[in-house]
Amino acid sequence: MFVHLHVFYVDYIKYKKRNNSHFMLVDGMSTLMTENAKNCESMNFHAFGLRWKFNIRLDLVKDYLSAYLTIADEKCTGSNWGVTCWFNLSVISQIGDLDICTASVFSFDSNHVSWGVSSLISQEMLKQKFIVNDKAVFCAEITGVIPLFLNVIINTFSPTMGTAERVKLMKVPRNNSRFTWKITQFSSFSGESHSSYEFTCGPRRWYLEMYPKGYLEGKGNSLSLFLHASDFVSKAPVEATSAIYKLRVLDQHKRNHHEINTAHRFTSNTRWGFNKFLELGELHKASNGFLVNDAIYIGVEFLSMATREYL
Repeated sequence: MFVHLHVFYVDYIKYKKRNNSHFMLVDGMSTLMTENAKNCESMNFHAFGLRWKFNIRLDLVKDYLSAYLTIADEKCTGSNWGVTCWFNLSVISQIGDLDICTASVFSFDSNHVSWGVSSLISQEMLKQKFIVNDKAVFCAEITGVIPLFLNVIINTFSPTMGTAERVKLMKVPRNNSRFTWKITQFSSFSGESHSSYEFTCGPRRWYLEMYPKGYLEGKGNSLSLFLHASDFVSKAPVEATSAIYKLRVLDQHKRNHHEINTAHRFTSNTRWGFNKFLELGELHKASNGFLVNDAIYIGVEFLSMATREYL
């Protein structure tokens, strides 16, 4: 780790004097630039007593990287708040002093929690001058914060020391990307929900949870389906796991599966899925092949994952 990240540490020390900054080392840029990913979001960080995050995207403007800053503080709820600030969103050079940086001043409020730039750097320049060993470094720096809460300007927020994280993006090997759960005697299930056994994919264990008669707004009209994140396989110092994946109910006749693509950042023992995944009428329609001889196959396919750790 020290060898591969040496250049980043040098730059981090160099730039750390910039308070209220957060650095994001993205390890696996080739995965980010595939059809399945194209978006990478930082962990939450603090600046001037407020919580923020920023993300980079490669799917908003053709051939360009976009960058956005979002205010994510629990104090910023309702409508009686606003935060005006300067912020810089940058791509940090690992081999010289040529950084790409955009400076903006914006006012955040309940209608505008995110601001940024849609064309920070071309993908071609990014590949030629800023990606080293499949890694790139990005930075968000915030200054001149003027927070307004309940129509009162607060001037007591002090600067915050710079922070940094490493995001490791991974393609999931095809031979380990799928899990299928066969449920027999489906119509005889009692209880509100049922869970699969745990399986391992990437850095952690997972399981599926199914509500045969629906959950919340899906209750009585849909099958509800969720993916749960369980424990990590090892004690690696990761903070969260992002996953891009497909949830599906298999068509046992024609392989015309019902599936939905989704993405979520999982912390410990969290879940993400759909209250209205598949309408019960469609589930029980014989021609769809979802329920055959009172058996159903439910599955998940992982397309990519990302783990995070503070540096």
